Amino acid sequence: MIDVTLQNFETEVMAASRTTPVLVDFWADWCGPCKSLGPVLEKLETAYEGRFKLVKVNADEEQQLSSAFGVRSLPTCILLIDGKPVDGFMGALPEGKVREFLDKHLPTPEELAAEEEEEEALDLLAEGHADAALEKLQHAVATDPANEAARFDYIKLLLQMGRDDDAKVAFAPVIATTAQNRRFDALQRWMNAIDSVAETPDFAEAEAGFDAKIAANRRDFDARFAKAQLLMAAQRWTEAMDELLDILMRDKAWHDDLARKTYIAILELIEPPKAKVADGQIPPQDPTVASYRRRLSSVVLS
Repeated sequence: MIDVTLQNFETEVMAASRTTPVLVDFWADWCGPCKSLGPVLEKLETAYEGRFKLVKVNADEEQQLSSAFGVRSLPTCILLIDGKPVDGFMGALPEGKVREFLDKHLPTPEELAAEEEEEEALDLLAEGHADAALEKLQHAVATDPANEAARFDYIKLLLQMGRDDDAKVAFAPVIATTAQNRRFDALQRWMNAIDSVAETPDFAEAEAGFDAKIAANRRDFDARFAKAQLLMAAQRWTEAMDELLDILMRDKAWHDDLARKTYIAILELIEPPKAKVADGQIPPQDPTVASYRRRLSSVVLS
C-alpha cells in the first residue's frame, strides 16, 4: 500500500497501471467506513500476491485528485488499467464483494504465469536458445490456452523450426478465429504457403520456372503469387513481399485482394516482439517492417 499525492500520482498510479492494475482508495480521517474498508483492501493486496497494486489518496488533502475522478462520497475505490479507469465502487464492501470486483478485472495466476513464461521465452529466443524458448512457450500455452500472444509465438517458432505438423496441432484450437484475428490469419496464410509447395522437390528449379513465366508475361499474377508462396515457405520474406508488391502495382484488387492480404500477413509474421521501454517512450520500429509498410501504403494509396 502506498500513499499517493498529486506529486507522485503520475508515477505511482498512471505509469504503474500500465504494467499492473492499480486500485485507488479515496479515503479521509473522519470517514468511519473508510477505516473498515482499508484493512480489507490491504489484506487482499497481500493475498493477491502482486496481481494488483493498492494506493490510498487522502481526499481531504488531495482535493484536486478527488475532483478529477469525480469522487462524491467516501470511501470510493477506482481501478485503473493501462492508465485508464475501468471500474469502481463506493462504500465499505465486505471482503467477498471486493474479491468479486477484483476478479472481474484482474489476470488470474495462470494468466500471469503464462505471460511471464512468454517473456522468458522471447528473451531465450533473442539469445539464440530456440529449443528452450519453445519449451517455455509450450508450457505457457498449456497453462493459459486463452493467451493468444503465447500461442502465436509458439506456432510461429514451430513453423520457423520446420515442425509443421506440430504447428497445425497447436493451431487447431484457434482455427475458427482467423477471420477476427489478424495474427492467426497470418499464421494460416503461412501454413497454406507451406502446404502449397509441400510436393516441390527442388525449390530452386521451381523458382526458376516461375521466373521464366514472369519474364514472358509480367502480368502473370498466378506465377508471381505462386513464387511468393514458395518464398514464404522458405522464409524469404522480403523477396515474397517484393513479388506481391509487383502484383499490387499492376492490379490492387487482384483475386479478391489476395496479394495485399498476404503482404499484410507477412508483415505480421516478421514483426519482432515489442521491446520493453521506459514509460512514455515509443518503442523503436523495426526498419525492415517500417520500410515495407511505407511501400505498401505508397502503392495502395497511389
